[in-house]
Amino acid sequence: MKKFFFFSLFFMLNFLFGQQNTEFKAVKSFFDYQRFMLNNEFKKKFDSESDFAAKVNIKKDFSEFIRRIDSVQNSALVGALIKVKNREDLERLKVHPLPKVEVPNPKKYDLDQEARYPGGFNNLRGQVADLFYSDAVLANQELLKTSVEFVVERDGSISSVHAVGDNFTFNRQAEIAMYLLPEKFDPALVNGTPVRYHFRLPLVMNFE
Repeated sequence: MKKFFFFSLFFMLNFLFGQQNTEFKAVKSFFDYQRFMLNNEFKKKFDSESDFAAKVNIKKDFSEFIRRIDSVQNSALVGALIKVKNREDLERLKVHPLPKVEVPNPKKYDLDQEARYPGGFNNLRGQVADLFYSDAVLANQELLKTSVEFVVERDGSISSVHAVGDNFTFNRQAEIAMYLLPEKFDPALVNGTPVRYHFRLPLVMNFE
């Protein structure tokens, strides 16, 4: 009975961790589709117009619509981030009476391999930068730093993403970008078996 309980708990937690990434990607997919439809409509309008001044105005209108969509998408992603963090907090409360689940990373000499992202560390940083919504950061900020800590689960998904830095908005955007990563990690292995692994990613971005 005890084995079944822990197996059920393990399955439930893995499902929730995978679901987190799905929530963020669903938001992004929805807004990507809105941009696609908007682009098609404005392109039709632009192509049918012969007056140069009118074409310039159409481009301005299109840019403004895209800016607004980006802002609304960011609000939706912040909402998803709050929801995920609240759920993670609730799950910690639920498992608190049980034997401690969190364990430190295995010693490096025990690992067959550390957790790693496809394409390596630089590819991970590059994808986070591409997914980062820089318009949310105040215009007077130039160089910002944060350290993003998270857990790579046994299935390669990530959970418990938490950025620690001086700028609150920069931290939140870094956390959102992590959840939007298009690929899973290769999990850490001990004796060929996937294990949970705590990961730390320093991020520095220049907004000049």
